[in-house]
Amino acid sequence: MTGTRGIEPLEDLDRVAGDYARACTDADDPTRERLRSEFVGAALPFARRLSRRYRGRGESPEDLEQVARLGLVKSVNRFDPERGSFTAYAIVTITGEIKRHFRNHGWGVHVPRRMQNLSLEVGQTRAVLTNELSRRPTDEEIAERLGIEVAEVAEAHLSGAAYAPGSLNAEADGYDGVEVGDLLGAPDPDLDLVDDRTSVERLICRLPERERRILGLRFYGNLSQVEIARELGVSQMHVSRLMARALSWLRQAMLTDTPPAWAGIDETDHRLTLATTYRGDLIGCRVTGEIDRDNAGHLRDELMGALRDGGRMSRMVLDLAAVPLLDAAGIGVLVALREAARVRDIEVRVAGLQPYAAQIAVASGLKDLIEQ
Repeated sequence: MTGTRGIEPLEDLDRVAGDYARACTDADDPTRERLRSEFVGAALPFARRLSRRYRGRGESPEDLEQVARLGLVKSVNRFDPERGSFTAYAIVTITGEIKRHFRNHGWGVHVPRRMQNLSLEVGQTRAVLTNELSRRPTDEEIAERLGIEVAEVAEAHLSGAAYAPGSLNAEADGYDGVEVGDLLGAPDPDLDLVDDRTSVERLICRLPERERRILGLRFYGNLSQVEIARELGVSQMHVSRLMARALSWLRQAMLTDTPPAWAGIDETDHRLTLATTYRGDLIGCRVTGEIDRDNAGHLRDELMGALRDGGRMSRMVLDLAAVPLLDAAGIGVLVALREAARVRDIEVRVAGLQPYAAQIAVASGLKDLIEQ
């Protein structure tokens, strides 16, 4: 193939390709290999020009030119003059090889092929719309132009950021000799609290279920004492007392190597005791302990039993002086006691009520039970 060496102008490639194809028709293998080498050498400047279009995208010019040369060799090997222009075929093959190189080697983080292509389409569409609108387009406008969902556009933006991620070891702008990673993060004061939090969690597990639930609702559920009381069906004062007792025990346990015994671990701590006496026509009942939803049912059953055992006795005095806490469930016990005593024609009086409990009883219509 005489005269092919040194040919560079683009318009000569199709002519040279035709001469190459005709010369290879009847040539033997050594001659065909020589003609092929001469044709590739003549077209190398063409491949170099195509590779320059992709400079500045994170790959070295030398690597891009090598990839373009590989695409050129594939073009020459597969060229069929009956299918059209060599130049057009070579452009498609070489640019495809360069794009494939970017997809396979140019991304700093592995991204699925579909998202790579979509990221490129979104970037190109954004550039086109920016020129058309004279402003940066929104994700909705890009999605409408491409016929995709807005969420896919956002995902493409995120995938595009993975193409050339910044290095933590790169020198920070404006800082001499300081890497980017050195500017990230700060001392975390919470690290010093890890041991304390672990200890507290372990100690909380040793509390009774009721106290654990109250602490959980207060400090993890962010509920107020009033909301916790409503959730548990007890009074706010009762919640306050239980919480104070639990927190006091936790403080003591955190300051000692051996946690102190939990007084409330035994259920008898908050159970009531009821002492009943029968003298003449009087039934005397003395209650000791807190009355709440947990034990109100038990107290009601005991008082009803005292009424039945009293037979024909006409009076009952319920002494609540030793009851520091009486919640709504306790008021319900008093209401039930009054109704049961009325059926049996027994007069009931309640003595020793705490002032706050007496106010609640009066508000509940139990003023006639309270002994002045």
